[in-house]
Amino acid sequence: MTEQHPSAPARGKSGHPAGGVEHVTEPHHDHFVVVGNHLAQHPELSLTAIGLAVHIQSLPAKSPIGIKALAAKFPEGEIRVAAALRELEAHGYLARTKERLQSGRVVTRTISFNKPERASARAAAEPVRRPEPAPRPAVVSSTAVDLLAGLRADDPRLLLNERDVHLLAPAVSAWLERGVPPTAVQRALTNGLPKEPIMNPAALLAHRLEALLPPPLPSPARRPALIRPDPLQTCDGCERAFRSARPGRCRDCRPLGAAA
Repeated sequence: MTEQHPSAPARGKSGHPAGGVEHVTEPHHDHFVVVGNHLAQHPELSLTAIGLAVHIQSLPAKSPIGIKALAAKFPEGEIRVAAALRELEAHGYLARTKERLQSGRVVTRTISFNKPERASARAAAEPVRRPEPAPRPAVVSSTAVDLLAGLRADDPRLLLNERDVHLLAPAVSAWLERGVPPTAVQRALTNGLPKEPIMNPAALLAHRLEALLPPPLPSPARRPALIRPDPLQTCDGCERAFRSARPGRCRDCRPLGAAA
């Protein structure tokens, strides 16, 4: 960052700091990025989104900034990175569109804006690209979508738009694939919500889905091999049926046979 302009008074009349942060500012001549206070002090973005925006703006052009690439570099998981990218996209700091190459391969084109108002102007000037149709979700994904869409019935503050529902559905599917019933997932997402207004329900749900994810079920214990009983034999003495590996006499007739 370049020269800072703090608004708080530097020192009181006594010569001691009046409280709060003190800045030690040194000029940067290389390896720095200029970041506006509209981003650094954004009142609606989360700290994760602000830090991610600064990181993206510091990268060279053509650097990969996909969810998996970013999650591999930082301790935040894919769910939190995806939520932060959605925040930046919603506030005009990021634009992501899908394009089909001449080879037929579909790629994501990502544009980072250091000023959000330029994002709106550029988006208006560029032609609208129709997104590729999404593949039909599996049964588990359909259950996850229905669960997320129905959360607003438990708490109106958990109203999600369609985009957020589909982005959060894989995280819900991970719970379902680990044997958690849909009702238990719903309780984990709705119990103990804060009483104050929820400004970003998608980010809150993404955090809960990642932080509260239960471990996979243990592998079922192997059943012991079945021991087959000996076949039925006909006693040579009394002609009663008895079980034995070999023909012969039953237990009652064996002493008689030995005596004979």
